Amino acid sequence: MAEPLATAVVPLYGETMSDLLQTDAALEAPVTRRDALIDYFAGGSKPRSEWRVGTEYEKVCVDRKTGRAARYFGPRGIEAVLRRMADRFGWTPRLEGEHVIALEGRKATVTLEPGGQLELSGEACESIHCAHEELAEHVGEIVTVGDELGLAFLGLGIQPLSPLDDIEWVPKPRYRIMAPYMTRVGTLGHRMMKQTATVQANIDFDSERNAMQKMRLAMGLSPILTAAFANSPICDGRRNGYMSFRQHVWTDTDRDRCGLLPFVFAREAGFEDYADWALDVPMYFIRRGGRFVDLSGLPFREFLRHGAAGHHATMADWQLHLTTLFPEVRLKTYIEIRSVDSQPPERMLALPALVKGVFYDDDCLLGAWDLVKAWSWSERREIYDRSHREALEARIRGIRLLDLARELAKIARVGLERQNVRNGRGQNEAVHLDGLDRQLALGRSPAEEIAERWETEWEESIARLIEFTAYRLP
Repeated sequence: MAEPLATAVVPLYGETMSDLLQTDAALEAPVTRRDALIDYFAGGSKPRSEWRVGTEYEKVCVDRKTGRAARYFGPRGIEAVLRRMADRFGWTPRLEGEHVIALEGRKATVTLEPGGQLELSGEACESIHCAHEELAEHVGEIVTVGDELGLAFLGLGIQPLSPLDDIEWVPKPRYRIMAPYMTRVGTLGHRMMKQTATVQANIDFDSERNAMQKMRLAMGLSPILTAAFANSPICDGRRNGYMSFRQHVWTDTDRDRCGLLPFVFAREAGFEDYADWALDVPMYFIRRGGRFVDLSGLPFREFLRHGAAGHHATMADWQLHLTTLFPEVRLKTYIEIRSVDSQPPERMLALPALVKGVFYDDDCLLGAWDLVKAWSWSERREIYDRSHREALEARIRGIRLLDLARELAKIARVGLERQNVRNGRGQNEAVHLDGLDRQLALGRSPAEEIAERWETEWEESIARLIEFTAYRLP
């Protein structure tokens, strides 16, 4: 959950308040017309030949011996991880004051979430095979450095042991604005910031109609995706009552900017509708001269009309504001699918593979929509909430999400087989669905497996949980 430094670079997929957003003169020019903000989305349209998939991979990190969340500061902290990665693997460090808070590579970036969660914002890849190579290299780097420092990166969606007060804030000035505001609008915002981790898939569109069709489908599939990848049943050292507590956290973070968006399900929905929603969401801040200006609570619409604190709206402010919105599916100049808990490496690529198979094949897109199109808004809300607690056992109209997830995985496999992009071993991209298929064949989410082991053979041992979920070298 980061945002721009003064450094100007070409943006990559994965600007979750990214530390490396693009800046240029056009973005800094004042903007007064609502239509210009709507047109911003249309600027992302690309011909199908240029469609790519970007993946963002967040990981929680713990002290391997104690299970406590890794500190940011100190010789064995997250900053030390970043410095060693820069020294050894060719990353360029980016500073906030004297502290390293991001790494820039040729095709990817590494940034930090507020509690020190490490995020790789990956290359915009033509294939999931490309993403596999990127992830394998990244895992090798962080495991190598982590082992040297006594740290473990975990394939979980939430910090398993440390309570909020035991997790250091990454030293970014923006959090001095965000953190107090979140306590005014919800009860779980600090958990979202400091404890949770996700994997996210980002996709392209070729028109407004295509973008809204994909937004609608992704929003409709949200409960199924949450259930299939649920992976956060333990936090603060105990069972939390949910299969995806990370997803539940979003329900009381900030209702103005999170959750499902009802207007997306209207057939006539367009960029204007998303822009109007975003205009009415309160801002956090703008950036001027390398500093953050606190505008928390002010709707962007008011800022556009009247300005604030002696400043007037620019397209860069709009771009930044869009990164501070957290619906299940987020629209920028591409679409971000955000409903999934972070996974172990062997399942991490299942989400982008599933998304590419479904969303980049017209027949598969329609087939997936058939799974969810008949649900009413009240049904969508109910199954969304139930998926957080019950995962694959949740039912809608008598149908388990497990059965819908299995059908969705089959549709995705058909799409990838049709696309038939092969790696050096002759495998098409459907191979990256294998980990998901194995989990679905068991009939339970990753969280259910962890919860069962936690209460039986592990005897609530954090050490056993770390041993089971820690990233390791092949």
